Amino acid sequence: METRLPKRSEVPQELTWNLEDIYTSREAWQADLDASAAAAEELAGYAGRVTESASTLLAALKLWEKMLQLDYRAFGYANLRHDQDTAETEGQELNALAMSHHVRITEKTSFLRPEIQALPDEAMDAYYAQEPGLEYFRVTLRDIRRQKDHALPVEQERLLASAAEVMQAPGEARSMLSDADLKFPSVRNKAGDVIQISDGRFVSLQMDADRELRQEVFEKYYSRYAEFKNTWAALYDGELKSRIFYSRARRYGSSFEAAVDDVEVSPQVCDRLFDSVHRHLDLMHRYVRLRKKMLGVDELHMWDVYMPIVKDYEIKVPYEKACGIIVDALAPMGEEYVSVVKRALAERWIDVVENEGKRGGAYSSGVYGVHPYMLLNYNDTLDDVFTLIHEMGHSMHTWYSEQHQSMLNAEYRIFVAEVASTTNEVLLLEYLLERASSREEKAYLINHYLENFKGTLFRQTMFEEFERKTCEMAEAGTPLTAQALSDVYYDLNRQYFGEDMVSDDLIRYEWCRIPHFYYNFYVYQYATSFSAAVAIAHRILDEGAPMVEKYLTFLSSGCTQDPVSLLKIAGVDMTTSKPIDEALDVFADAIRRMEELQD
Repeated sequence: METRLPKRSEVPQELTWNLEDIYTSREAWQADLDASAAAAEELAGYAGRVTESASTLLAALKLWEKMLQLDYRAFGYANLRHDQDTAETEGQELNALAMSHHVRITEKTSFLRPEIQALPDEAMDAYYAQEPGLEYFRVTLRDIRRQKDHALPVEQERLLASAAEVMQAPGEARSMLSDADLKFPSVRNKAGDVIQISDGRFVSLQMDADRELRQEVFEKYYSRYAEFKNTWAALYDGELKSRIFYSRARRYGSSFEAAVDDVEVSPQVCDRLFDSVHRHLDLMHRYVRLRKKMLGVDELHMWDVYMPIVKDYEIKVPYEKACGIIVDALAPMGEEYVSVVKRALAERWIDVVENEGKRGGAYSSGVYGVHPYMLLNYNDTLDDVFTLIHEMGHSMHTWYSEQHQSMLNAEYRIFVAEVASTTNEVLLLEYLLERASSREEKAYLINHYLENFKGTLFRQTMFEEFERKTCEMAEAGTPLTAQALSDVYYDLNRQYFGEDMVSDDLIRYEWCRIPHFYYNFYVYQYATSFSAAVAIAHRILDEGAPMVEKYLTFLSSGCTQDPVSLLKIAGVDMTTSKPIDEALDVFADAIRRMEELQD
């Protein structure tokens, strides 16, 4: 029997998202695109006089918000349509048109920021007094003006804006190669089923009890990536050169400095993460030794990384059952929160299963004025349940922000974006552990918790080190060949996993398959958010409604304060290493609990 991916048309409607909540026709989509273009054209008439008076500034900002809201809705729809089947021609066309439109209006209105940044502080203060309507835009104005030292003259800003579409090319090409063009071979399991390897199926196949199958899948999967190693290297090199171009154009000391300033976070936050994780690498190595012992193998290989270490115990969770579990697990968040979760599950906010051409992985994407959408590739594993509740956390953060903030104020920073998702995961884990009925089930769930630490706190920090090191190489003029990139990745893999793990040679090509390396220093925020979320989730369980109220205030705050200040609302101070060190203490305790279960 052969297990193939269904075509998009073969997926049951109830397992697909309902994009008609955004647009019921292409004509309606085009109308918003045209209206956005018209708003951009009208706004262009303000060039050179944006700040000539308080009323003029207010009128320009209102037009800008209208333009962006229409643009983001049209772009969001096109992106979702594209990702549900990347090989579909119309989806590709809509996405390309939306991107081109976005670049055009950004270029046309690129004068806005530098003109606002050029306004003296005392004049800005006077405008607030003269025009009360500007208060609505105070957060946006503060954010624009805080980067005024990196602003360029209007013509140079226009040039940078016009280059945006070109600079997106490496990431777009990488996505098309990975999601649409790259095809993997099939494998045959012991039952005789022929299974086509895919990005969406890779992890579930690496969890199979058949070790020979896991090795075969690992080798065929990464060998396929290795065949294109020079192409992956060229694409990644293009990505980093784009960042370097922008950071130098805006007079930043490095690409990383530019990236963290964009989300209003100090570089020291990431540096403290590196320091804390490096000081606790012995815990990661201790976990690897425990994994090796529990699997009972003479050598632990990279194809053993995802295999549950509790033998003869497996949890399969059909999607319908998973929905019920997450509703119950999130009960500590209160009735209001849970009612929105139920809506998301019932009203087709989620695209559930994998199909041919569908983008791999999972994400949540907001569409202001409609509701968030979630993309999954659900395969009935416990990991998939955690992915579902993770993406639901993102969506709830988006929902609360959009319900309480204007469009511009609702766009919370990337730095806090993983907090809500990971808080949900910790709540689910504690819910399942409390109800575990056997030693095997407890061990299985503790293993999952350990895997969360390994995969989020340690692995994402390792990813960030790779990104930092390779970007520094590029900034120093070192050629980013496939060999150089693979060597950096391989050495980091050995450092993080330790001597008890055989770092198989093909793992050096894992960097090729990580899309987050094109997200401009995103990944370290998984680790910092995970640390914050561990604290928040346990406080919700311990303190109940008062902590939930604080947490919902955090979720509802959008970008109205800088990210570190927002986290302080929920009782977490990321200006210190304390949240990371405390999370790693929890990791140590989980290892101890697992070791005791083995005695």
